[in-house]
Amino acid sequence: MKDGILVVNKPAGMSSAGVVGRLKRMLNVKKIGHTGTLDPFATGVLLIAIGKATKISRFFLDGSKGYRAQVTLGIETDTYDCTGRETARADTQVLSGITRDTVQKIVAGFSGVQEQIAPAYSALKHNGQPLYKLARQGKMIQKPPRQIEVFSIAMDNFFLSDQGILTFEMDVHCSGGTYIRSLAFDIGRQLGCGGHLSALSRTRSSQFLLDQAMGLDEMDGMERSQITRRIISMSQCLKFLPAITADSGIANKVRHGQIFRIAGGEFLTEDYIRVIDKNDNLLAIVQVDQNRTGRTGMDKDKSGQSNNSGQIFKYCCVFSR
Repeated sequence: MKDGILVVNKPAGMSSAGVVGRLKRMLNVKKIGHTGTLDPFATGVLLIAIGKATKISRFFLDGSKGYRAQVTLGIETDTYDCTGRETARADTQVLSGITRDTVQKIVAGFSGVQEQIAPAYSALKHNGQPLYKLARQGKMIQKPPRQIEVFSIAMDNFFLSDQGILTFEMDVHCSGGTYIRSLAFDIGRQLGCGGHLSALSRTRSSQFLLDQAMGLDEMDGMERSQITRRIISMSQCLKFLPAITADSGIANKVRHGQIFRIAGGEFLTEDYIRVIDKNDNLLAIVQVDQNRTGRTGMDKDKSGQSNNSGQIFKYCCVFSR
C-alpha cells in the first residue's frame, strides 16, 4: 500500500475515528490515522494518513483550516452546537431587532488575532481527562484562553429557518486549533441574543481542498488500486517544506542514520527539510544541527571553530530504512 495522505469528505453522523476504522478495513492497512478531528455532526475535509505518513501527521494538525458554518441565533446550548442541550433562549423582541447588517458587522469584527475559550465539551484535556468526559459528569472545566487567528471571516445567506428561527452562514479561514463552535457562541453573545453552531463543513485543511476529497460511498464502489492512486505521496504533501535532493551517497547515509552535510547550504536552523531522492520519494525529514553548525551556516571542527564544509543535519523522521 502506498504511503501518503488520502483526502476524505467525511459524512455527517460518523466520528473521525469511525472513518479511520472503515478505511482500515477497506484498504486492509495496519497503520492509519487522521490528522485532526471533525465532530460527528460535521462534514468535509478529513486528512487520512496511511502507512509511514502517520509520522508526518503533526505537520498538518496545526495547519490552517477553512469552514462553511451555519449559525442559529437565539438559542444557546451547552456544547455550543446542535448536538447539545438548550441552555438559553432569547426573547422574540430581542430577535426582532437583529438585522442582516448588524450580524454582518459583528461577524467581520472577529477577524484577526484573538483569544478564544474552548468549549467545555471539547477534546482538550484537564489532568489527563478530555473535557467532554468531565462535562458529561457535570464537571464543566473552562481552560484558559488560547491565541488563535481568523485570517478571514464573512457572513452571507441571512435567513429564517424552516422553524422560523434566524440563521446565517459564514465562511471562515483560520489557524489550527480554532473552535468554530466557540466563534458561533461568541458571535451570539455579542449580538445579545445567543446562538449555536447548527451545521459545519470543513472546506480545507492546510493546502488540501474539498474538491480533492472522496466520499466513503464513492470509495465503496472502487477497486483498492483506484483508491491507492488517489493517495498523495508524502513528499508532495510536504511541498511547503524546503528540500534536499539526495545523491546516492547521501541516500545511503540516510538509510543508515549517519551524519551528512551539505556544502554551501543556507537552510535556517528552525527549518524542517525534506530529504528526497531523484524520483521525489521522501527519505527523511531533517533539521540543521545547531550544536554542530555555527551561526555562519558552516559546521564546527573539534575545537569549536567553524569551517566551510557546510551544514550538518539531525534526523527528525526517517522513512527509507
